[in-house]
Amino acid sequence: MSIPASLVKQLRDKTNAGMMDCKEALEASDGNFDKAVEYLRKKGLSAATKRSSKAAKDGVIASYIHMQGKIGVLVEVNCETDFVARTEAFQTMAKDIAMHVAASNPTYLNAEAVPAEVLDREKEIYRSQAKAEGKPEKIFDRIVEGKLKKYYEEVCLMDQKFIKDTNITVATLVQNMIANTGENIMVRRFARFQLGEELK
Repeated sequence: MSIPASLVKQLRDKTNAGMMDCKEALEASDGNFDKAVEYLRKKGLSAATKRSSKAAKDGVIASYIHMQGKIGVLVEVNCETDFVARTEAFQTMAKDIAMHVAASNPTYLNAEAVPAEVLDREKEIYRSQAKAEGKPEKIFDRIVEGKLKKYYEEVCLMDQKFIKDTNITVATLVQNMIANTGENIMVRRFARFQLGEELK
């Protein structure tokens, strides 16, 4: 089908994708604008996966201070180039992640950062709970897996629902930025300070 140039421009304005990509998306979606947006998002996220092998050595350290100085957060977010690091969209995302850390208080960056002994302890608790509830032993592993997923969503920054849009996780927020910039982007580390908290 013939796609009007005005529709291609409209899709480009909304998604920041290239003209040819927008035309391809509209053709693949039979001119359906919403389906074309979804098509570009999927394509962008698959491109984001390919970018993850690229070195991310630039970026910013963003800060957020909350409650008149009662909570402070530092977050390091890396990208490939200074050009992307200086964009308003990248800086806003880094700041938003710092604000998210202040509000949601994650313990770990991601699931891989959870120590093995902590995981073993959690699994043991979940198995004991399943046994106490009289669940069949053959489904213990499935129960443990489901509870671990919820545990990660509570304690791991990248698995948490993003506070400004709970339809996505922090990981999805970063993936969307990768899709928009074409660069590998990663949250490297964070530190959260709360006035008067116990020092470990």
